[in-house]
Amino acid sequence: MGGASDRRDGQPGAAGGAPTADRPENVRNVVLVGHSGSGKTTLVEALALATGAVNRAGRVEDGGTVSDHDEIEQRQQRSVQLSLVPVEWDGIKVNVLDTPGYADFVGELRAGLRAADAALFVVSAAQDGEGIGGATRLVWEECAAVGMPRAVVITHLESARAGFEETAAQCAAELGGDDPDAVLPLYLPVHGPAGPDGHAPVTGLAGLLSQRVFDYSGGERTEIEPGPGLLTELQEARNRLIEGIIAESEDETLMDRYLGGEEVDVKTLITDLERAVARGTFHPVLAAAPATDGAKQGLGTVELLELVTRGFPTPLERTPPPVTGPDGSPQPDLVCDPAGPLAAEVVKTSSDPYVGRLSLVRVFSGTLRPDETVHVSGHGMEDRESPFGSGPHDVDERVGALSSPFGKQQRPAPSAMAGDLVCVSKLTRAETGDTLSSKDRPLLMEPWQMPDPLLPIAIEAHSKADEDKLSQGLSRLVAEDPTMRLEQNPDTGQVVLWCLGEAHADVALERLRARYGVQVDAVPYRVSLRETFGESAVARGRHVKQSGGHGQFAICDIEVEPLPVGSGIEFVDKVIGGAVPRQFIPSVEKGVRAQAARGVALGFPVVDIRVTLSDGKAHSVDSSDAAFQTAGALALREAASACRIHLLEPVSEVGVMVPDAYVGPVMSDLSSRRGRVLGTEPAGPGRSLVRAEVPEIEIGRYAVDLRSLSHGTGRFSRHYARHEPMPTALAAKMRQQALEEEHAR
Repeated sequence: MGGASDRRDGQPGAAGGAPTADRPENVRNVVLVGHSGSGKTTLVEALALATGAVNRAGRVEDGGTVSDHDEIEQRQQRSVQLSLVPVEWDGIKVNVLDTPGYADFVGELRAGLRAADAALFVVSAAQDGEGIGGATRLVWEECAAVGMPRAVVITHLESARAGFEETAAQCAAELGGDDPDAVLPLYLPVHGPAGPDGHAPVTGLAGLLSQRVFDYSGGERTEIEPGPGLLTELQEARNRLIEGIIAESEDETLMDRYLGGEEVDVKTLITDLERAVARGTFHPVLAAAPATDGAKQGLGTVELLELVTRGFPTPLERTPPPVTGPDGSPQPDLVCDPAGPLAAEVVKTSSDPYVGRLSLVRVFSGTLRPDETVHVSGHGMEDRESPFGSGPHDVDERVGALSSPFGKQQRPAPSAMAGDLVCVSKLTRAETGDTLSSKDRPLLMEPWQMPDPLLPIAIEAHSKADEDKLSQGLSRLVAEDPTMRLEQNPDTGQVVLWCLGEAHADVALERLRARYGVQVDAVPYRVSLRETFGESAVARGRHVKQSGGHGQFAICDIEVEPLPVGSGIEFVDKVIGGAVPRQFIPSVEKGVRAQAARGVALGFPVVDIRVTLSDGKAHSVDSSDAAFQTAGALALREAASACRIHLLEPVSEVGVMVPDAYVGPVMSDLSSRRGRVLGTEPAGPGRSLVRAEVPEIEIGRYAVDLRSLSHGTGRFSRHYARHEPMPTALAAKMRQQALEEEHAR
């Protein structure tokens, strides 16, 4: 690392075989982070080529690619799910986790962060690219908060408009925060002769510590002598790097000695660099480019593999997540020990057309073996108001075969020890986020943070055949993706799929069709409105029928008056003299409440009224419970026809967290949605929380609109507050739409 000349070259693993490790210290788990189009998947393929895992760039033995092998990914030309590519370098197994860069699939990114011990942030150097991006900066801050080691890889150096030095400076300024000297390059690009277009391609890298040049122009890394004047050009960057490393050194005397003119040994610098990277206090910047046709190594791949294997921490150096018993009882903290108690976590669930359900599992403690019985504990979806959720669960289940994924292939694995990642087949009860542990000592891991899906998509089965399969398909979909939430709205009757964005919803519906054979149609999402009386009214409900034999007879007189918001429905009995027999008064109330639930104008539930039963009539033979229920319902409808009925709309408490630069636009946007801004408050360095109350009908697409407004840097939460009267003009529009829909039916 750092271009050191005193170590042997890293050796790739054997092509075609699954990488293995015999001890946790020989494993590295690395997640790639970056916006869509930054070059993450291309970088994974370059690493696979450099380690000998593929026979040519991006190709495995069966001709498939190592990443984006899912049919949806191939069709959309972008990553939509977390994928694992294990490679081997210098005797170290490197589990590379490729994550989607699009914001709609941030759940896959968070799963990758949970499974990894270090992160590589991939940033494009092309001037027409997005650079770092606001969403990437947020993930960097989250990693910093938990002390996850990080490094930066600058890609797209082959672009004519690429600027490595400019991009590296931007990374230092935007990611370094108060300490930009903690984000510095270890190498600088070396350019070859300029072509006819004036573009000078990058042919190699100059190590700032070793002051040696590593040339890739021949398709494989070779060491060459630096050209005349190159060392002088590197000196300023080298001095800054040395000072940055020394500032993070555990030897407090080293900086004074360096400033006093002492020449610090390169071996000492590299040792301090590796320790600082593993601690997460120094973040090297490297460069990478894909291999050209016929090349065995892409630019910077060897340097990157050296960083991962020598600088990034082993699983032994990372603290496993906290655990409890499934009942919440305290348990000792875990350590990464293959001989310890089994504790593993399902970080991803998917369906394979050939092997069925596959669970990607990170083993934190113990050793997982095929065909053994484990205990599955899960938080489930107890907080999700959905008939499709499984809820918390504790069950013993037999583990199927273990395998190491590589593209579409699944290579058999004999076991998975603490610190490693493996795919497990036939875990039919386990969902993403569940804990696998010994059946004799069941454990439950603290769940990782997932974003709340806030974009509602109402769906209907396309046909009767689809309707029969819909429930099972939706249950499997939610088990695979915890960033989706399913709700059957009791007021509107709609099945609503809550997603992170439109692309997330599109992929979900496509998976329903392709994997589970369920075709659904998206329909307009309906907000749960309410109705209430705008004024007092009196009415009579008369249900009198004679059809031979026993007839039906019930008459009741009621008074209806509006109540304050949130009062619900009150029923008062003021019958005098037994005009309505005592046994039938509950029947009247039941009929009134049933009609209120069905609505009296547009079919929305009636709330916030007091119904007083004042009088009525009964028949000694023909009166019955059913007759008085019907009379009570008729009375409420008659009262509604004689007065104004107001529509009430739900209002949500909304909290929007954005960088300070976007506070003004966000407040203006919320006001344009009939929102009442309640105020703002600081929410960390350079960020603010805007609080407001906004009608739910105005924020159906806010998850999409806020992302556009804040360039991907804004987040929001919403919680139901109450129902409020809808503006007269909007209520009239809703009534007109309801009439048109009724006529259309």
